[in-house]
Amino acid sequence: MSAEHPAASTARRHVLLALKVVVSIVLLVVLFSKIDVGRLWTIARQASVRWFGVALAIYSLNMIASTWRWHLLLAAQEVDVRRRWLLGSFLVATFFNNFLPSNIGGDVIRITDTAKPARSRTLAATVVLVDRGLGLMALVFVAAVGASAAGAVHPAALPIWPVWLWAGFLAGAAASAPAVFAPAGFSRLLQPLTVFHPEWVGNRIEKLTEVLMRFRARPGDLARCFATAVFVQSTMVLYYFSVAHALHLNVSLSDIAVIVPISFVVQMLPVSFGGFGVREATFSIYFSRIGQPIESAIAMSLVGQALIIMFSLIGAAVYVSRRRH
Repeated sequence: MSAEHPAASTARRHVLLALKVVVSIVLLVVLFSKIDVGRLWTIARQASVRWFGVALAIYSLNMIASTWRWHLLLAAQEVDVRRRWLLGSFLVATFFNNFLPSNIGGDVIRITDTAKPARSRTLAATVVLVDRGLGLMALVFVAAVGASAAGAVHPAALPIWPVWLWAGFLAGAAASAPAVFAPAGFSRLLQPLTVFHPEWVGNRIEKLTEVLMRFRARPGDLARCFATAVFVQSTMVLYYFSVAHALHLNVSLSDIAVIVPISFVVQMLPVSFGGFGVREATFSIYFSRIGQPIESAIAMSLVGQALIIMFSLIGAAVYVSRRRH
């Protein structure tokens, strides 16, 4: 039985991966069957290389700000790691995120790289989890701001009402508040989990409580981290705005501030390979609702992702360099 279990698990992962690839291919085939491929090629061929350079510069700023936020969270836990090392780790994680079926691979890299200086894998994992949570809340916040601005121009085109995004943001803040402001009470809520493995789970809950108590003692750092997370998500909006300029697309900044965060949320669903197909479909639906051609949506989505993938190859170089040393 024990010898068959790993094989069955591997087979299940391969089947799920195959299904994700099929979903991505089917969605892309359906989208391409509805567009003028010649027009799509014309949009890409007439792109501005200068604006692509601006987009990559903004994405570089996004990486630096993301690394600074991670460093600030680790410093709040009294973990001393050089920012240069963290930047390299973040670049490697970005490479794995873009070339693996999910973002889990990138998170594993970040946790592994900081577990030793943190002297605890649980602490390193908790910091990455908090970093992810702040990023998600900032994502919803930026989407809510963008939807509120875009709603004043064409409210009927919005895929979701701004009030729902604001409600989601406030609900997320309310749900996470007990973990930060009352870590002892939060740990008591987790105690029923010890039924699975009293000693192992109990130790992890105790460590988690210590981590959360240190965060509670430094609320200013958490506030700065959230502000940085908002900045990071805003740079992604500006990144796609630059891509739109490079492709000579007539799309407003407020519309991009709506569709980019929403597309990121949709890509979190484990139904596609790297978000391909799902991301383009999300862009296409929104562009159609604001009177823009589907070709523009697909061009913006594919070119934007292609630049990110190209940038992430820096992470591959860092990874190879680490292995050699």
